[in-house]
Amino acid sequence: MGRFVNPDNSAFQAALNSRIYVDKTGMIEYMNRVLETTDAYICNSRPRRFGKSYAANMLAAYYSKGADSEKMFSDLSIGKTQDFKKYLNKYDVIHIDVQWFLANCEDKNKVVQFITKSVLDELREIYPECLVLQDGSLSDALSRVKNQTGQKFVIIIDEWDVLIRDEAQNQAIQENYINFLRGLFKGTEPTKYIALAYLTGILPIKKMKTQSALNNFDEFTMLSAGNMAPYVGFTESEVKMLAKKYHQNYEKVKRWYDGYLLNGQQIYNPRAVVGVMLNGEFKSYWSETAPYETIVPLINMGFDGLKSAVIEMLSGDEVKVNTATFKNDTVNIQNRDEVLTYMIHLGYLGYDQNRRSAFVPNEEIRQELTLAVREIVV
Repeated sequence: MGRFVNPDNSAFQAALNSRIYVDKTGMIEYMNRVLETTDAYICNSRPRRFGKSYAANMLAAYYSKGADSEKMFSDLSIGKTQDFKKYLNKYDVIHIDVQWFLANCEDKNKVVQFITKSVLDELREIYPECLVLQDGSLSDALSRVKNQTGQKFVIIIDEWDVLIRDEAQNQAIQENYINFLRGLFKGTEPTKYIALAYLTGILPIKKMKTQSALNNFDEFTMLSAGNMAPYVGFTESEVKMLAKKYHQNYEKVKRWYDGYLLNGQQIYNPRAVVGVMLNGEFKSYWSETAPYETIVPLINMGFDGLKSAVIEMLSGDEVKVNTATFKNDTVNIQNRDEVLTYMIHLGYLGYDQNRRSAFVPNEEIRQELTLAVREIVV
């Protein structure tokens, strides 16, 4: 087992050890259905505090050859499926947390090289006969391994969009990263060595340049969650069960933390629900990881109708939003609708896909937005 290639299952074990664990392994059942098909390229975006890393760690624990996870999963929902053992710990898994690499790279301009070298070093230890050369691209290495051994890979990239968001002004980093993604996932050759590609982050695939590198991915977002909806946050039935177990007023929990309408389902902020169940305190858990100041610059951009739209939603109304105008580009935002769409992806607004309208999802977010608007008014 390695750090990035064939990791163990300790990260997911930490989730299982938590005081509150909600079984989301049904997501694995979906992945098993699309495994080694043209639908096996998935980008699943969601806000902070909505379990992105948890899901990535779960998939790595299930598929990784570096883990023995039968006991871990056998009593969970995936353990009751017909194909449970068929794919369990059967794949070489490459698990990349881009945020970690960015934080630990001495020169952020070389983060792609850092990722490539770190993964290649471990691959050479596993497949020395296939990877004799000391240089080359990661995509070429995976192609060589598949050609000589028949082994396909599961590639999981957590915080895939951090370089798109945090380094949006650095064109050199963006170009380097986009070329890295294109080499891994685009063209005929990757279909030979990829069994499953799973990307997760906050933003959907950036239109324009990044789209050309990843246009073969199925996207599941806060605008259109599709089959991923039950796994984005906690469902209504799950929260009712927790409220009963922890003796909390369900209707109050619903008012504070419900409101994300995804594929017809009411979805709750999991971080907040866990917080209120364990602490018994109804408050904004949102601000503990994403203070309201982060959206003040967005609302303060001054686009026509933007501030009035936010105030209107705070009063309980919905606002029509043209989400198609947002290019997933956080630097070149052009109008009111792009700001509101970005806020939907960040989780500060809910979205009704059928009505094509945005709204304030719950009391927790209402408090955060109220503070943001007051900051702007002052």
